[in-house]
Amino acid sequence: MADIALITGASSGIGEALAHRFARAGHDLVLVARSEDKLKALAKALAAEHGIKAWVAPADLCQPGAAERLAAAMKRSRRHIAILVNNAGVLEHGEFTAMRSSRHRELIDLNVNSLTEMLAHFLPPMQARGAGRVLNVASIAAFQPIPMLATYAATKAFVLSLTESLSEELQGTGVTITALCPGITATSMLDQAQAGSAELGALPGFVIGTAEAVANEGYEACMAGEVIRVPGVLNLAATLAGRSTPRWLVRRMTGAVARRLKPKG
Repeated sequence: MADIALITGASSGIGEALAHRFARAGHDLVLVARSEDKLKALAKALAAEHGIKAWVAPADLCQPGAAERLAAAMKRSRRHIAILVNNAGVLEHGEFTAMRSSRHRELIDLNVNSLTEMLAHFLPPMQARGAGRVLNVASIAAFQPIPMLATYAATKAFVLSLTESLSEELQGTGVTITALCPGITATSMLDQAQAGSAELGALPGFVIGTAEAVANEGYEACMAGEVIRVPGVLNLAATLAGRSTPRWLVRRMTGAVARRLKPKG
């Protein structure tokens, strides 16, 4: 039986591209997102194209107990998850004080709390079996402060830090964990952000990556057991430069850019 990969946020964007990439490599899939109709259509297409099995598990991971219920459902169905892909996430572009407090909570609930709960429920069975892989989708925003994306960047910094810490805790267990840190990627989240910012809408094409390219690198890094993967030469160069630059200067630079990217209106 093929290894089963469970992918959250699988109905669109990077999650959908990851589903295609894992299916192309012969993995059976459990697809998780809120939209049952989109998941069913994707599962049918993947099964037909790649000859794999694909099950759908509609869930709103922001709801209390959602990760626990999902893990219990996998156990009841005897679907042993060999690969966990934590891709579900949300982005909001705008000034911190202009956002509702409930919106900040939504970002933290999905990007931080639900990811942490998924790990808490799916890592122990992997450790018990002595084998498993985890791919956490973070962002290059995890490496530096990003004004106008303050809460989002903070949540992705959490994901990166947690991944790095767990990579050490998991040494010798047979389980690896990887943080995928893409830059600006052509997804529906980018479309929404560009709709609110004239400057974002004018970004040159060469700085925007494709979901397929990000998924390819994420798959390779996950299967190789790498701890951090930053897709794209430009993104990697920017990340390395940011790590060697004084923090005060990074703040000034990102602040200057952010002031040019203020939302319309």
